[in-house]
Amino acid sequence: MESYAAFAGSLFLQRNLIPMDEASLESIYKAESRKVFATLVRLLGDFELAEEATQEAFAAALEKWPDKGIPQNPSAWLITAGRFKTLDILKRRAKLRSLQPHLQHLLSDLRDRQEQLDERDIQDDRLRLIFTCCHPALDPKVQIALTLREVCGLTTEEIARAFLVKPATLAQRLVRGKNKIRQAKIPYTVPALEELPRRLDSVLSVVYLIFNEGYSASSGSEAIRAELCEEAIHLQRTLLELLPEPEVKGLLALMLLHESRRSARVDQEGDIVLLEEQDRSLWDQAKIAEGIYLVEEALASSGWGIYTLQAAISAVHAQAASPEQTDWAQIVALYRVLFQLHPTPVVELNLSVARAMAEGHEVGLNAIEEILERGELTEYHLAHSARGELLRRLGRLEKAREAFQKALKLAEQSPEKSFLQKKIQDVDLKLSQSSSS
Repeated sequence: MESYAAFAGSLFLQRNLIPMDEASLESIYKAESRKVFATLVRLLGDFELAEEATQEAFAAALEKWPDKGIPQNPSAWLITAGRFKTLDILKRRAKLRSLQPHLQHLLSDLRDRQEQLDERDIQDDRLRLIFTCCHPALDPKVQIALTLREVCGLTTEEIARAFLVKPATLAQRLVRGKNKIRQAKIPYTVPALEELPRRLDSVLSVVYLIFNEGYSASSGSEAIRAELCEEAIHLQRTLLELLPEPEVKGLLALMLLHESRRSARVDQEGDIVLLEEQDRSLWDQAKIAEGIYLVEEALASSGWGIYTLQAAISAVHAQAASPEQTDWAQIVALYRVLFQLHPTPVVELNLSVARAMAEGHEVGLNAIEEILERGELTEYHLAHSARGELLRRLGRLEKAREAFQKALKLAEQSPEKSFLQKKIQDVDLKLSQSSSS
């Protein structure tokens, strides 16, 4: 859905309208447009038709509200208007071509249905739409694109720019996703209780992928894409409001704790600043407090999992006033539990780094080299970077340089390449000083 400014501006030009209380209208558009759209998707069973009906409903509001005032329940008014506008849309389409059977059925259904809209249903429709966009039958890339477009309201161009793909490519993903939903008859529903854990995992995974692409972009010239982080957090807040499960709290906590460090993660030149070198006075204490509160709530309940554990690890870092005060023993213990639940090479790598800090650099280095010797993470630049850093700290400069060079070849993000080049230059300087002394 386009921004309010673009939508209202074009409408005022087309219909010669005088804007009313611009701040109020913009606020309603931002707060209600995705709720209205989600409910119309459920009622109409068609993304494009729901999009057009939503725009028509807001157009009607801009025409009527200046004289009649804003209704007490704007979303219900807009949804009702959208349903009536759908009748007009379908009639216009009928003039261009005979209605297809499913449109004939929809037109008849809309004429017959006059049920009252319940506010709880309107809220739940947002949750239904999230689960629809993140259905496991859809390709993960399509899930992400659909979620950002239909749930968060980002434009096709914004999503394409964020993931460094052409708008045409992104548009094709959206079309494939909508066609799949239509052809496979994927329902606009929240899964049954027995299905919820598996389906919720898919939703949380998509939200976290969106956040990670913003927090640490996979490639490109920027280390952080703040707008994606913000969209993921906004989406997770919506999910928590509608589904207050422990892991939903845990993932929101994890993202808030990561996001709290955003201002300290890059310097004025845009270069990466490691956690232990960050200016902790720049950390957002409000986000840290909220994140810790959510972690504690999640851990106090049954049903927490890998996101809550990762958030607990981030909370330990956030509570340390300085790098020296970090409770690395607790972090190692949390990583061991996480590895039991989620035994992946990346978790094992993070555990190895934590062990290096808690038990000694040699211990951590040996653990990382075991992972690499198994043939795992050989194409993962952070594994070679971590190995290089431990070798540097142990004074094995030649091997450290080789490890940093491997990491540099594998890195795709410009700030990470710059960071690694500086590491190599630092090692080269120490090697030259050592040879001349």
